[in-house]
Amino acid sequence: MKEDVLIAVAGTKHYFGTDFLRPGQLVRLVKEPENPFDGEAIRVELMPLGRIGYVANSPHTVPRGCRSAGRIYDTFEEAIFAEILLVARDMAVARLVPQAETWRNIGMDAVHDAFQLSGSAWMPGR
Repeated sequence: MKEDVLIAVAGTKHYFGTDFLRPGQLVRLVKEPENPFDGEAIRVELMPLGRIGYVANSPHTVPRGCRSAGRIYDTFEEAIFAEILLVARDMAVARLVPQAETWRNIGMDAVHDAFQLSGSAWMPGR
């Protein structure tokens, strides 16, 4: 059995907070190589809001048991999904969900509709 890969969603207070996050929600993790502050930045998006935070990448923001953005950066191409497991005051913990598992669980059409994978209607984060 393969071990779950956990990540922390940090920086939420700079966007929309965490009040709307619930266990079971799917979020999209997207590499952001053009980020001027972190070459391994991975933004976290939730439709219809767009950017809600970033995968924690600092020893001060990565909780024990979670992997940093730097540790997962090379494990996927451009984007991957994660399922919210736990929501705290200003952070959430999520489990990476491989594409095939996501499509099997909720259906490929639902993923496409929810996340507008073509990018044409994806609302950019603020």
